[in-house]
Amino acid sequence: MSEYQLISDYKQIEKYKESFKELAKQIFEIDFKEWYDKGCWNDNYICYSYVDGDQVIANVSVNKMVVILNGKEYKAIQLGTVMTHPDYRHQGLAAKLMNHTIEKYEQDYDFIYLFANNTVLDFYPKFGFEQVKESSFSLKASDLKKKVAKKSALRKLDVNNKADFKLMKEFAAERFPISSKLNVKDNESLLMFYFIAVFHDAVYYIEEEDVIVLFEREEEQLHVFDIVSKKAIDLETVVNHLISDTTEMIHFYFVPDTDLENIQSAFIIETDDTLFVRPLLKDFTGNFLFPLTSHA
Repeated sequence: MSEYQLISDYKQIEKYKESFKELAKQIFEIDFKEWYDKGCWNDNYICYSYVDGDQVIANVSVNKMVVILNGKEYKAIQLGTVMTHPDYRHQGLAAKLMNHTIEKYEQDYDFIYLFANNTVLDFYPKFGFEQVKESSFSLKASDLKKKVAKKSALRKLDVNNKADFKLMKEFAAERFPISSKLNVKDNESLLMFYFIAVFHDAVYYIEEEDVIVLFEREEEQLHVFDIVSKKAIDLETVVNHLISDTTEMIHFYFVPDTDLENIQSAFIIETDDTLFVRPLLKDFTGNFLFPLTSHA
């Protein structure tokens, strides 16, 4: 163990950055390269890693967040990209990194949180994290009032188009909170990752509403992953631009901030993205959902 060096905040050091990228690709099939090549890795994302020589062998990443919960702002840390190279497992490296990051940040932040897949649900409670149930939010298309007489054309955005990329950066930097129930502020770096690496084929601009929408249609289902705007939006109006004649159900991947009475919410029973929080705040009650595009 003594030969492994603990390093952090190495986004300017190419050899470590490349090794981190390769490990993330191997473990999670995530490719960070285009994201950092386009200048989207900012100071809010910090890697804490063990290296063996020049090779990153274990990592826990810190995401500095401002979380708005029931109208109140909290300073929060979201942990992510928790991984260990297969050749270096069973040495307690991830646990040491977890303890290091918790000790470093817990005094200065209101809470720490993360999302875990089903293979590690027993791991995080060892560090004082409590599992919390999130909720799903959906709406029957038949419950929409028809506000849009003529649907606006949807323009698909391309991250490799300079003008489109500039538009995405501008909206990510200046976005207006989509929900007062639960929202994340100053989330430009993570949102750009979703634009570039996750939903690059599902990013559209509605010029009439001046919003960027991440969505997919799947037979009778409409999946609205995020709506990015620089001002308050009318959710119903935006969604009306997205539905097709065959849409029956609309699924939101954030808490819809709307007066619509027919929004359906239910606790999520089965998920591969379980929320863990430390310490558990009293505001984490009832039906809520961290925006998908804020997941590290």
